Amino acid sequence: MKKSTLLTLILGFAGATLAAADTADTNSTPAWLTRPLSLADALNTALTQNATILKAQNDLEASHGLVVQTRAVALPQVTASGQYKYTDPSAIEGFFPGSTQPNENWNAGIQIVQAVYEGGKLRAAIQAASATKQQAFAQFQTSVANTLLAVRLAYYDTLLAGQQIIVHEASVNLLQKELEDQQHRLDAGTVPKFNVLRAEVAVANERPNLIRARNDYRIAKNNLANLLGYNLPRDIWENIPLNLTDALEAAPYDLNLSDAIQLALTRRTELTALRKQVELQQLNIINAKAGYKPTVSVFAGYNWFNAQFTAPVELDHDIHGWNAGAQMSWNIFDGLLTHGKVIQADAQFAHAKNDLTDQSRQIELAVRTAYSDFLEAKEVLDSQIKVREEADEALREAKARADAGTGTQLDVLDAETSLTQARTTQIQALHDYTAARARLERAIGADLAPAK
Repeated sequence: MKKSTLLTLILGFAGATLAAADTADTNSTPAWLTRPLSLADALNTALTQNATILKAQNDLEASHGLVVQTRAVALPQVTASGQYKYTDPSAIEGFFPGSTQPNENWNAGIQIVQAVYEGGKLRAAIQAASATKQQAFAQFQTSVANTLLAVRLAYYDTLLAGQQIIVHEASVNLLQKELEDQQHRLDAGTVPKFNVLRAEVAVANERPNLIRARNDYRIAKNNLANLLGYNLPRDIWENIPLNLTDALEAAPYDLNLSDAIQLALTRRTELTALRKQVELQQLNIINAKAGYKPTVSVFAGYNWFNAQFTAPVELDHDIHGWNAGAQMSWNIFDGLLTHGKVIQADAQFAHAKNDLTDQSRQIELAVRTAYSDFLEAKEVLDSQIKVREEADEALREAKARADAGTGTQLDVLDAETSLTQARTTQIQALHDYTAARARLERAIGADLAPAK
């Protein structure tokens, strides 16, 4: 998202907050809520405001701290220390009668320690830090992809709900005109009262569908606004004024199943994260086995302390100098603690490999399912290309026959019902196609983020 667009969102949100605080402006609608919203805009907005993505960013930042901690074992450790001590002179014993010892002393020092060998832990720590970083980023990408898919589907659901209102409004209007026509014919004495009653029933039966469509539209917009991270004003509840500019389109999408599966196994970030988990568990085996081996480190430092045996004894008379050396330790027997850690690490490594294998199968199954759903949606959409035209023509012919006296009112009502079903099925098929394509793209690991 461009910085100017983000700034506009921030300023718009601030303006909405101030308006809510002012009782004189409680009915105002924030500009960010009514601005034109394309699918790309919705996805970009979700990237900056969606709560799931924001929390995933927090997790990614937290993982950086874990990377730093993991890498710390391979870096030198620098410590500084200091102490001042005062002792009651009566509590100090001299070396011989009549001698005195200083009752004040101090010391200070700085030391650097570098591990040289820890049974493979140093190299494993560096590798683990890199694997942890890559794993965290893959998990972040997974969260983003899942959220963008949810936004995309919510956008399509809102478009579908809006189209369903149009279809059912047109159906009610069509049936209402039929009712008016039958009423005129009844007044003219050309049709019985039964025709009017049947037309009234048809209108009454269609109105609940329109009411449900309007409710579905309200719910769909609420869901989309929530995914976009919008804080809706409390006085906006009946109809959220989202202005969606895109439309449901059946863009062609050609992809065979074998390529789809291969793409998924290569690009899915869930598998990337699990591969890094396998790598981390393998490094944990090295860390566990390091307990069998010695550790070696080198150190160097500089120390200061006040002189205690050089006359006269004064606090500002100090002795200082360098020190350096090496140290080695080897835990010959630790009560089988290391052996237990190795057993645990081996089991966790095997678990991670099994998890990767299972997840690969699950992803392949998800691709096969999404691909099958996409083919179904495409076939249904293709089958509906001329259905609406045929339904329009059937209604025209039914009315013409009824006007000529060769048809019945029931034929007209049936044709009107068929036209409504054809319109509903067509927009539903168009929605299902776009949604199935979005799910297939997610299944193969396609980047759902819009181009910036």
